Amino acid sequence: MTRTFALCLAVAGAVALPATAAAQLPGPGPLVPPQFQSPPERVPAPPVGKYPEHWAECVDDTSPAPPVLPAGIDPRGVSAGSPNPLLGLRYFVDRMEPAYMDWARFKRTGQQSKADMIWKLAREPRFRWFGKFTRPNMKKKVRGFLDRVQCDQPGTVPLMVVMRHQGKACNGGYRAGGEAEDRATMRWYDEFADAVGSARVVIGFEPDSLGTIDCLARDRRQDRLEVLRYGVERLSRLPNATIYLEAGAADWEPAQRTAKQLRYIGIAKVRGFMLNVTHHEWTKASIQHGLDISRRVAGKPFIINTSYNGRGPLHYKRWINRAQHKWRRVNVWCHPGLRGLGPAPTTATSNSKVDAYMYINRPGYSAGSCNGGPLPVGTWWPERGLMYANYATEWESAPKGTVHGFYKHYSLKALGAFG
Repeated sequence: MTRTFALCLAVAGAVALPATAAAQLPGPGPLVPPQFQSPPERVPAPPVGKYPEHWAECVDDTSPAPPVLPAGIDPRGVSAGSPNPLLGLRYFVDRMEPAYMDWARFKRTGQQSKADMIWKLAREPRFRWFGKFTRPNMKKKVRGFLDRVQCDQPGTVPLMVVMRHQGKACNGGYRAGGEAEDRATMRWYDEFADAVGSARVVIGFEPDSLGTIDCLARDRRQDRLEVLRYGVERLSRLPNATIYLEAGAADWEPAQRTAKQLRYIGIAKVRGFMLNVTHHEWTKASIQHGLDISRRVAGKPFIINTSYNGRGPLHYKRWINRAQHKWRRVNVWCHPGLRGLGPAPTTATSNSKVDAYMYINRPGYSAGSCNGGPLPVGTWWPERGLMYANYATEWESAPKGTVHGFYKHYSLKALGAFG
């Protein structure tokens, strides 16, 4: 990427507040930066370099402007009644993410329809995930990512997910690595916090960590809470980080239990919580569930992952005994078919307690071998990325007359219920 293009990216998205309105808060709106609202006619030059050393050198050479922090807004947003700290920021769009690189490839090879489709995903700010898989040299890679953000799009704010807890099984004997793994996780939190330092960031903390506590052996469940509590305490000290803690999904754990766990691990020290990160539940259901949790945690605000829920969840009844009218609800969580992107990332939400709809999870990455997913977990799956873009909607709940997110009837098999 040329320095000229970097400057254009910075200028195109810059927002200047008039001196007379210094105390006026920015209004809500979409997170997509202006320069990404429409696809370029030609594929821009790629980002500078491939390694942390390149991005550090780029930052030193260009002296990029720090993110603009709107007047009157505390980045941490912890205090009751604090303004939404997500307002008025310019967000980083990762041009090294597979969705953007697929757009560039489709564009260069004349596959215009695919390019237009995947652009719906490629253009949006999405969270970059960090965890045990970020190795070797996790600290260097985190710092390198933050340098790349400022090298490619100076003054923008990156979105980051911490997923360090271990969850490889679910049974009464599963110990998740034991106490040694707990100590390693706490050291990881320390190193991650050191790498972030004073950078302006938004962090989603430990998806699925609370909802899978019952997957651990009984004597390990409290240990999980203690480790999470340590991580919240450590990250809450970051001066320019807006932090949201994992709080499950509307079709998962009850609000009362989740709220109790959130209070214990330290939600009072951060901005709020996040919902629906790994599920496909409707936005409206997530709002109602979030309000129930919020009332139990001193009115804390929350964000909702909408990257998966444009067609809602795939729930269906599995009969246990028809004669006795006994059945259970099955939630197809792993690669349900014909799903779509939901409402695009924005701070203009349907409820004042919802700071934003955001693409926290990353559509198109494999969650396992179910329904044809590639291994290992986390592999980019281009066809699924295109599927989410193809079936995208702005629906917040199921429109009247739809079943499983469609007016047309599809069999459960076609929807991936038995994969």
